[in-house]
This record gives sequence, C-alpha cells and structure tokens, in this order.
Amino acid sequence: MNLSKSRYCSGLQCPKILWLNQNKHEVYDKSVENTAILEQGSVVGDLAMGYYGAYIEAPFNKDDKSAMIVETKRLLAAGCKTIGEASFAFEGNFCSVDILRVFDGYVEITEVKSSTAGGDEDDVAVVDEKADSQVKDIYLHDMAFQYYVLTGAGYTVKKTTLLQLNRTYYRDGDIDLQQLFIAEDCTGRVLDLQQGIKSNLDEINALADLKTEPEREIGMQCIKPYLCGFKKYCWRHIPENSVFAINGTAMHWNKKFASHARGITTFEQMLESGEKLSPAVLLQVKTEVEKQSAFTDKPAIKEFLQTITYPVYHLDFETFMPAIPPYNGTHPYSQIPFQYSLHIQEEPGAEPVHKEFLAKEGTDPRRALAERLCADIPKNVCTLAWNMSFERGRIKTLAKEFPDLADHLMNIHDHIVDLIVPFRSHDYYDRGFKGRSSIKLVLPALFPNDPELDYKSLHGIHNGGEAMNAFLNLHTKTPEEIAQIRADLLAYCRLDTLAMVKILDKLHEVMVE
Repeated sequence: MNLSKSRYCSGLQCPKILWLNQNKHEVYDKSVENTAILEQGSVVGDLAMGYYGAYIEAPFNKDDKSAMIVETKRLLAAGCKTIGEASFAFEGNFCSVDILRVFDGYVEITEVKSSTAGGDEDDVAVVDEKADSQVKDIYLHDMAFQYYVLTGAGYTVKKTTLLQLNRTYYRDGDIDLQQLFIAEDCTGRVLDLQQGIKSNLDEINALADLKTEPEREIGMQCIKPYLCGFKKYCWRHIPENSVFAINGTAMHWNKKFASHARGITTFEQMLESGEKLSPAVLLQVKTEVEKQSAFTDKPAIKEFLQTITYPVYHLDFETFMPAIPPYNGTHPYSQIPFQYSLHIQEEPGAEPVHKEFLAKEGTDPRRALAERLCADIPKNVCTLAWNMSFERGRIKTLAKEFPDLADHLMNIHDHIVDLIVPFRSHDYYDRGFKGRSSIKLVLPALFPNDPELDYKSLHGIHNGGEAMNAFLNLHTKTPEEIAQIRADLLAYCRLDTLAMVKILDKLHEVMVE
C-alpha cells in the first residue's frame, strides 16, 4: 500500500484503520468528522502560506498526485523560493508540504496546524485536541514522514518547523501573521524519528495488506490522538452498560481499559468483582443494575433552592469559535457569543416570559448582544445558568471589551446561580443521567416522552456544536437557508432555557412530595 502522510499517521495510530478503510469502508462512522473544524484548518493553512512573505501555491489535484509532483518540479526549476503544497514521492510514499522554502542547495519544511500554542490565559479557549501548548507526537511523526520522503527523493532538508496559532495573540487592526503564528523548530526531534520510519512502514503495510481482517484489541488507539471513525465497528461487542459508559470525570480512560483487560467490563461484573469503586462510579453502576428510581437528598436540595430568589432569569448563550480572530480584541478560537435565550419566571411554577437575541449574520455580534443583555436583565436579580462558568466567562469578557457596560454586565455576572449544582453533586440523581450532569441527559430523564422537551425533535440543530457550526458560515448561505437556520438556532437556544425552567420547577415539586 502506498502511503500519504495522513495514511502513515493513521497507520501509526492503528494499522487496522488502513485495512478497514480499504476493505470495509462502509462501516466508517462519518460523525467523528467535524467539517467546520476541517474547513477552519484549511483557512488557517491558506493564511499561513504568507507567513514568510510572497509564495506560489502548487494546485491540488485529488485525482492525479503525479501531476502535483510534476508541477512542484516545474516551480522548483523556475526558481520559486516559497511554495505552498509542494508535493513529492519516494518509493510510492507521497506527501505535500504545507510550506516549502527553497535555498541554494537545501530546502526547509514548515508544517501548519490549526492547533494553538503559547502561554495560557484565563479566557483562552481549549478546543478538543485543537489546543495544546506541547508539540504533539503525531505532529512530529507527520513532519518526520515528510522529511523521509523528501530526503529519499534527493533533497537536503536542513530545517523542519511547526507553525501553530498563538493562543495569546489578540487582534488589533489587520492580522499580523508574525504574531498570529508561533514557529517552533522541530528538526532535532524529527531527525530522532528517522531511524524508525522504515520499520514503521513495513509493519503498517504488512498488516494493511492482509487478506483477512486483522485482530486488534481495543485500546487508547481507538480515541487518541484522534477519535477513530471505525470505533463503533470495533467496539460492537461492548455492551451499552460497560465500564466505558462511566462518566469520564469519575473514571479515566486508562483505568477503564485496565478494567476491561482484567475481564471486568459490564456493570454487573464491576459490582461482582469486589473491587473498590468511587462513590460516583458506584452510584451510576448500582442504580442501573438494580434499576433504582430517582434518588433525592431533600435537605441539600432545599439548601440549594434557598440560594435562588425570584424573579429568576434563566440564561443560555451560544457562541462560535473562529480559528482566525475576526474582530479586534479577539484571539484564536475566542468564544464569541452571538445568541442568547432568556426565560423570566416571576415565581415557582409560573408561566415564564421569553426573550431572545440572535445577531445578524456576518456582523460582529458582541456590542449588540451586550447592550440587549443589559436591557433584558436588570441589576441585582437572580440569573440562572447551567454550568455557570461558561456564561460568566462570556459576560466577563464582554465587560472587558465594553467598559461603559461593565458595571451592569458584572452585576449580572455576580448574581448568577448554577442550576447544575444539585445534579453535579448527585443530590438529585436518576439512572437516566448515566453518571453525568449534562442538561441533554437530565432533561429527558426527568421528562420522558415529552415532545416539547425533546432535543431530538428539533429541526437542523440539536446541540451547541451544531449551533456553533451553523452560525460560523451563516453569512455564506442563501436567503432561504439563512431564514431556516436562524429559525433552527432560535428553537434550539429557546429549549435550553425552557429546560432550565422545567428542571427548576421539578426541584420545587420534589420538596412538596
């Protein structure tokens, strides 16, 4: 099998990925792919080509890689000094270099990643695998493969650089590429990996070329460095109520795999093993195995309810996170609020009044949202959020950006109460929560078969990730598409705060039962 750098890296993660992709591609789960993140990666890559100044981009040809190699040779012969997507092959292995710099007698490789690097800041977002101040091993293997191909093809590679977004860069005027990106010299680490590449290739190819499906025990390679699209297929023998269904904050992946390796996989086996389980794990496992009804700690719930004063303003934000900071004062992957829903309830059980805001697509939403928020939520009232650190973070950032609104915004910030508290602390627990405190699990467990409260019944947008992706490119859609997506966004965000109203009412009901 001829390998590209992406196939090589997939093979390092798990050679079975390549076998399944070639022989059973129909079982691949496309839901692991986030097209919005892939699109942002392309935007970052295109912008990064100008990091060293003027450049020529070799055209991409998905159907004919040899044509890309020929074009690269032509550009090199023409004396081009910086080439984007320069393509090379050696012994059937192929790679495109994000940025190739050409000097007299040698070349330099620059690999571009849309991940972030640099110092930490309180309000700088971490996006799944996208944000990490360390150079990931998979990045080094990616660059090492490119070095191997280019040197095999006869080029002298003097330097290999990794270019990542600078998480502490704040835009002020036009984008400054030298400040937006952080360049790290990885040449030494790339050279250290060279001696293992040939054996890696042989091992990957040997397994990928098998006539029958290779056997491979499930493990960390199923989820790291990237979630595998064949995980559902390879995990089809794992029951729903298994050690892997335990809340990740209560049991980490390495302990889950270790338990599975000892033959302790199902909830029943976990109870029968006699091994000590943490209170959170025991609660999740025991209530499921014994089919227990909801558990409530009424004194604790009463204490929580005493922290809430009416009227209550149930608040939920939606944000989008562009890789390239679009506005002054934003950084890579800033959490930019573009929408909120607000349900106002005068007293327990009362019919709420609903207010909402959704920014116009293609505009900076921050000022308009902040002004409306101050108009909709008066000072010194109780605002309720689910996992309030998110809403508080957005409000605190808005207060920094708009000092004239800071007093009102920080008053809202300081009066937020977190509705998640009794559920996170298990003062109210139902086995339908599956050990978690996500509102997407709590709501259907408390109100089963209620179509008004069913996220699955929504059209188009069912979770925050989908909302984020929808707004990110909303300005590129047709008027008809924009109208539908805006309606879907409003419906989704409205349900988030209506859910909070219903859940709070449920807590009050518990106290009178």
